[in-house]
Amino acid sequence: MKTIKVSLNSIDKVKNFVNFVSKFDSDFDLVSGRYVIDAKSIMGIFSLDLSKPIELTVHDDAAYAEVADALKEFIVE
Repeated sequence: MKTIKVSLNSIDKVKNFVNFVSKFDSDFDLVSGRYVIDAKSIMGIFSLDLSKPIELTVHDDAAYAEVADALKEFIVE
């Protein structure tokens, strides 16, 4: 299990992000404070505070490199 910080600060970014992660068979969670949301749930994502970066947890270590490469536009340091 690995994590990446992502920024989803607009409606278009959220839609594009969900489209990207939905292409993978792996499980993903978004963690914001004490909330943990399925990263493939667009409604769940909109329940989070999107003004700050959110932690994406990738549950499949083997797919991590491919996921990180596909989500470059969302990753923040």
